[in-house]
Amino acid sequence: MTHLLALLGIVVISFSAILIRLADVSPSTASFFRMAYAVPVLFVLWQLVRRRSERRWFRPVLAFLSGLIISVDLSLWHWSIALIGAGLATVLANVQVVFVGAAAWILHGEKPTVRAMVTLPLIFGGVVLISGLGRPDAYGSDPVLGAALGAGAGVCYAGFLLLFRASNRGLVHPSGPLLWATSGATLGALALSLLDPAFSTQITWPPHAWLLLLALLPQVVGWLLIATALPRLPALETSVLLLMQPMLTVVWGILIFAEALSALQWSGAVLVLGGIAYVTLSGGAVRPSSVPPEP
Repeated sequence: MTHLLALLGIVVISFSAILIRLADVSPSTASFFRMAYAVPVLFVLWQLVRRRSERRWFRPVLAFLSGLIISVDLSLWHWSIALIGAGLATVLANVQVVFVGAAAWILHGEKPTVRAMVTLPLIFGGVVLISGLGRPDAYGSDPVLGAALGAGAGVCYAGFLLLFRASNRGLVHPSGPLLWATSGATLGALALSLLDPAFSTQITWPPHAWLLLLALLPQVVGWLLIATALPRLPALETSVLLLMQPMLTVVWGILIFAEALSALQWSGAVLVLGGIAYVTLSGGAVRPSSVPPEP
């Protein structure tokens, strides 16, 4: 059931880059409004389900910090979408799997299995191939810069996943941490908007209809499903499961925007999908035998 919740959430968030392209606004505008529109909905939900026993001062702090990190991730990611398309930008951001695996091993003692250790380099190699390696037949207006921004987004994404996962640990409902993370991301996006001369708070349609849909579906529904499953799975396995998102986004990009991939990029897609299936079915990490009690 936990894996099913995670997969359903991943399917929903796989439409994020598609909705961003349809909105056709500046990167910082998309980052800010996808969070700002989601905050009131999450606040109402949090008021309905919160429990006094779950009030721990460090949870909101961790979640808020994760939101600040994801605001940087989203800004880099949205820029890369404009340069290399929805599918490839989403794929490149998922280099997070390498950084999450290393951090989970060091910080949480979630030692990767032998299968994961062997398979992860193949998955990462597939992600690199999907970037097109700068070949002239690679999709995108500026694949090199787009790839660099996408990789930077992946580093930030890893930090977000680890902090957000920690803020959810032991909770019955994830709406509180998601509310604080989204609030932090809203403020972070507003601060980063100073670097974007095209940032605008003007409400226009249909762009803001797409942004509202982005907020309600991927940001609220999708991440509530993922946040429910996140603390119940090993961090490495979760990050590998999340690699389903870019592969689905590649499919949506081809169907909706005709984002044609080269043969090299399709080879990378096969490597990533095969690695995901193998690691997920065999188990990605082993939890430590002794887990300290929840503070």
